[in-house]
Amino acid sequence: MIELKCRNHCCVLHGGRMRFNKLFLFLVVCVSLTMPLALTAHAAAKPSTPENLEPLPEALPPPGAIEGDVAEEPQVTIVKKGEDTVEEYRVHGELYMQKITPAHGVPYYLMKEDQGGDWSRFDGVSRPLAIPKWVIFRF
Repeated sequence: MIELKCRNHCCVLHGGRMRFNKLFLFLVVCVSLTMPLALTAHAAAKPSTPENLEPLPEALPPPGAIEGDVAEEPQVTIVKKGEDTVEEYRVHGELYMQKITPAHGVPYYLMKEDQGGDWSRFDGVSRPLAIPKWVIFRF
């Protein structure tokens, strides 16, 4: 690398490219001093607003609670039948599941499949395959 300095140290020659140290430093100082002035002048300028503006209407209040909770907890009734314990789960007064705990053995569940009264038995945590049967109209 060839480096030649002139007598007033204003430029340096590096491999044929000229770089002006003092001129570059002068430009950096000028930009850094004028940039805040330009930004404050831009921020202080009033934005032009149209004359035919109308105020926005008041915001509507949030909707109230839905009648009848969607996530209503079931009513649980515990009945002792002989030595077995039966827990009946009801929502809106309708029996949909029973947990039977025998005196000796593992508890099991009876789930109501549809409105016709068919029950399916399942053991443990996994539920049986249930085909969706929605009630469209009830008379």
